[in-house]
Amino acid sequence: MNSGESKLSIFLAIAANLAIAVMKFVASFFTGSAAMLSEGIHSLIDTANGGLLLLGIKRSKKAADKDHPFGYGKEAYFWSFIVAVMVFALGGGVALYEGIIHIIHPIKEADHSQILWSVGVLVGAMLFEGSSLWFAMKQFRKTNPSGFISALEDSKDTSTLAIIVEESAAMAGLVIALLGVSITYFTKDPIYDAIASILIGLLLTYVAYFMANEIRALLVGEAVINKDLSKIENILDKYDDEMEFYGNIRTMHLGPDEAMAGVEVNFEDHLTIAQIEPIIAKIKKDIRQEVPKFTHIYIESDSIKKDSI
Repeated sequence: MNSGESKLSIFLAIAANLAIAVMKFVASFFTGSAAMLSEGIHSLIDTANGGLLLLGIKRSKKAADKDHPFGYGKEAYFWSFIVAVMVFALGGGVALYEGIIHIIHPIKEADHSQILWSVGVLVGAMLFEGSSLWFAMKQFRKTNPSGFISALEDSKDTSTLAIIVEESAAMAGLVIALLGVSITYFTKDPIYDAIASILIGLLLTYVAYFMANEIRALLVGEAVINKDLSKIENILDKYDDEMEFYGNIRTMHLGPDEAMAGVEVNFEDHLTIAQIEPIIAKIKKDIRQEVPKFTHIYIESDSIKKDSI
């Protein structure tokens, strides 16, 4: 998914989450439901997170300069990491707090009989969230037509990952909230509503951990997937007549659509610099054609003899 499609998915998610947050807060006000309040806070945080993801995409497109010769691609990773922290601290933390508080001090006067408020809002929220999730997955499938789960794991577009994971967690949270308010209504016991809030908090905490762990690897310099590494090796194998051996292939993601690669090559001793230079240029061209994400390629040779200059 390119940045334009990612932005479109994020804009839709922001609009959906903002509308849903208002609906949930209204329902929470009329029913006193802890689960609904937690869900409202969750949607409000998701709205803010969408803005941070857009900021990350915008800053990641800044041109390389003296201070950042490899560009600003990792800005997208940084802001996605901030989103994961917000989901944990504000989403998961507040939901757990609200659930625990309502277990310790149940709101006896809460009007849980107004279940139609909660059910109506939750069903409406499911429609909004479902539409947003469907659109994000549809955009993602355009560039990843097969193997959705494996493609999602291999994708280094953290903005898209955040939207799909957040929207999926939101759908699960809505189901939990619906069960909580329904059981509370039928049993007249507010503890089930509080338990639902705690479960939502645990869900968001896990989602935040999953996102943070995936993004952390990219921030500290994660290598490309084995499939892309094999493509580099296959290209180098085609130059068996010109080189004795190659090795120590090092790769690193510089952004969602950028990566660098370095490889040490020992060319045949009889080759001169004049002969090696066009070979190196051809190898770089072949790699970029096969895997366009490799915007920076460095080939180091220690086999050039001084008497061949």
